[in-house]
Amino acid sequence: MLPKRIRVDALSVRHFDVGKGAPVLLLHGASLGSSADVWARNLAPLAAHGLRVIAPDLPGFGGTDNPDDVSLAYREQFVLTFMDALKIERAALVGHSQAGRIALDLAFSHPQRIAKAVVLATGSLLPPLAEKAQSEAEEGGVAEPKLADTRALLEGNLYNRELITPEALETRHRMSVGKNFHAFIARQAAKGKTAKGGEAPWQRVAKCPVPLLMLYGENDRGQAAQRAARAKELTPALDLRLLPRCGHLLQWDAAEQFAEIAGRFLK
Repeated sequence: MLPKRIRVDALSVRHFDVGKGAPVLLLHGASLGSSADVWARNLAPLAAHGLRVIAPDLPGFGGTDNPDDVSLAYREQFVLTFMDALKIERAALVGHSQAGRIALDLAFSHPQRIAKAVVLATGSLLPPLAEKAQSEAEEGGVAEPKLADTRALLEGNLYNRELITPEALETRHRMSVGKNFHAFIARQAAKGKTAKGGEAPWQRVAKCPVPLLMLYGENDRGQAAQRAARAKELTPALDLRLLPRCGHLLQWDAAEQFAEIAGRFLK
């Protein structure tokens, strides 16, 4: 499955575009090495549900150019600009980790353009068990990673470490060095410069104006299983599901189950 190229906001954007039907955008997280390739196991199975499945490398990730603006707000606006470039008026969003926040934020700010939202392993959208809420760490070090560092990061995000094939490791490492490492450092340097306040992200979930599905791995970090149970206690109507034997990259650990659950919801 070969990626495509499109020009968006003066950036050359690498993306995958598979299938026909209602459009669904798959948005990867923000850890070092993240890219559209994290969805490689999911593109065809989701498309088999009669969906057009599109997975871009967000600005500063994968094979997409690095932007001048490294903020999360820019990445949110980019999603809409990317949709415009593809002449997509309305689409469903699937966001992994930090991109779950992007999906939810856009559902609130542009409900006329977001048909449905699926959140995968987004810690900040679960209630905390203590005073401090969980956020999505942009994992990575202060030095450009070696291959062993990339493997260690992947191992920390998976329940089934046998999924780290030589090909998967090579792809992840290639997406972790060079211009992508420089973009990661720029994002780290820009942290804390945006204003904060108002409701915590998890407090907005129950008010989502579009249909929302939330999926978490039972073995994810940050007490995800306990916090997911707490979310269901607070809001029983939430469509929130825990997948067994899954870490943070649940779309790898439970590729078939994810495609079936999400495919039915998005169809």
